[in-house]
Amino acid sequence: MAINSNEQRLPRLLALVPYLQARPGISVEQAAADFGVTDAQLRRDLTLLWMCGLPGHGPGDLIDLSFEGENVEVLFDAGMSRPLRLTAEEALALVVALRTLAETPGLADTDAVQRALAKVESVAGEAVRDETVAVQLDAAERLLPVLHNAVDRRHALRIRYYSASRDETSERTIDPLRIFSVSSADDTYYVEAWCRRVEGMRVFRLDRIEDVVELDEPSSVPAGIELRDLSEGVFQPAAEHLLVGLRLGPAYAWVADYYSTETVETGPGPEDGQLLRIELRVADPAWVRALVLGSAGQVEVLSPEWLAEDVRAEAARTLAAYG
Repeated sequence: MAINSNEQRLPRLLALVPYLQARPGISVEQAAADFGVTDAQLRRDLTLLWMCGLPGHGPGDLIDLSFEGENVEVLFDAGMSRPLRLTAEEALALVVALRTLAETPGLADTDAVQRALAKVESVAGEAVRDETVAVQLDAAERLLPVLHNAVDRRHALRIRYYSASRDETSERTIDPLRIFSVSSADDTYYVEAWCRRVEGMRVFRLDRIEDVVELDEPSSVPAGIELRDLSEGVFQPAAEHLLVGLRLGPAYAWVADYYSTETVETGPGPEDGQLLRIELRVADPAWVRALVLGSAGQVEVLSPEWLAEDVRAEAARTLAAYG
C-alpha cells in the first residue's frame, strides 16, 4: 500500500537523494518498490525535490535530477551529501521541538526522541544549555493529543487522577467517549468516560489528570450508556444527591454564583456585612468538608446535622494536632 502521509513523506524525501546517489541510473519502478510507494508517487516526490535546494533558489542552488524516462539519476545534490551543520538558532529551534515532543506523552517514540535530542544537544553545546531552554506544557497541550487519539481509536486509558473533593490521587482505567469544554470562553477541558473502578460514567477535568497512558486494548463501555446533557453545565444535581444547607460569609459569596443552588437567602452579617444562606445538592460530602475547613470560618454547615457535627469534629481534631 502506498504511504503518502506528510509525516512519512518528509523522511522519504530526505532519504531519496543519498539513496539515488548510491544507485545511479536506478529504475523508477525499483526505487518506488524500495520505498513502498507507487511509481506515480515517487515521480511526485522527485518533482518536489527538483524544486528544493539552497537559499537563492536559482540555477546552481536547486537539486537537479533526471527522471524523464524510466530511470532516475542525481545530477546535482545541492549539498545533500555534506554533513548537516546547524547554526545556533537552528539547533535551538530543533531542541525546543524535540523537548516538546518528549513532554507530550504518547505522541512519539520517546526513546527515539531522547536519542535525537541527546545528539543535537551534544553538537550544539552551550547554545542549548538546560538553563537556556526549558519546555513545559500545560495540561491541555500535554494531554489532549493522547486523549483525542484514544477516543478516535476507541482505546482504553490508564490515568492518575487527583480528586479535589477527596484530596486524594488514584489510579483508574477509563474508556473515554468524548472530550469537551463547557464554552468557547472557558479553556477548562473535560473527558467523559466509563470508569472501570466505580463502574459508572464520570467526567474528569484535564488539569487534574496527572498522567495518562493509552492502553493497547479496546474501550469496553456497557450497552445503553448515554452521554450527559451539557446544556445545564457539567455538574447536574439530582434528587438522590445530598441536600446541604450552608451559611456563607462575604468572602465566600461566590459559591452561590458558581454552583447550582436550590434556595438562596440574604441576611445581615457582623459589621454590616451580608451573609448568604443557601441550599444545594452535592454528590460527595467530602467537597463540603474541604470547603468549610479551608474557609477560615467563612462557611458554616447548617444541615444536615450529622454533616455539621462531622465537620466540627474534624476541625477539633485538626486543632488538637496543632496544640
